[in-house]
Amino acid sequence: MSQKDVGNKIPIYKLKKTDEVMNYYDEWGEGNKYDRDMIDWNYTGPKETVEVLNKYQKKKNIKIYDAGCGTGLVGVELKKYGFKDFYGADLSQRLLDLVPNGLYKKLVKSDLNKPILEDENIYDVVMCVGTFTFGHVKPHALDEFLRITKKGGLICFTINEGIHEEYGFDLKIKELLESNKWKELEFFKSDYIASKDVNAWLGLYEVIK
Repeated sequence: MSQKDVGNKIPIYKLKKTDEVMNYYDEWGEGNKYDRDMIDWNYTGPKETVEVLNKYQKKKNIKIYDAGCGTGLVGVELKKYGFKDFYGADLSQRLLDLVPNGLYKKLVKSDLNKPILEDENIYDVVMCVGTFTFGHVKPHALDEFLRITKKGGLICFTINEGIHEEYGFDLKIKELLESNKWKELEFFKSDYIASKDVNAWLGLYEVIK
């Protein structure tokens, strides 16, 4: 499905520049419209991704980085499974302001297309749900996810099916596999936003380095 086609269903997918995306999210967050839309659209990305993570990560006292955390939908799901120590970053301050108090240990306004201001090898898990999509974060962010994740840690993400090949995520994933930076545990087509006929690839990879 092309950017134009899917943009008719979800207007933000038509945007290409970072500042346009940020401004759109800031407006979308007014009156908590973003969260209401996610419920109305039956956005299952956070629930599906955390369910997959929980299959492989049974320890609950681990440090998790939620890249593109938005209003904290992934954090809400993580909490349901008993995870407690998570940190969020997002481009939109408006969405960060809507995250429930006390849900994350720390929240940071951050452009994930740029280097992440975190030390190497400090997170057990990196989650990235709904952020690899039209006009958003590009494949090179996976290098940063690997850098901040411990050896043996997990990286769990969704990729909108419309950009998987167009943006080169398929090639980046293959490159990281062939260079033994990580190994694949799960990679399958998820429902994502089924009500809008928008699917995503859901991947879970173990960091080798």
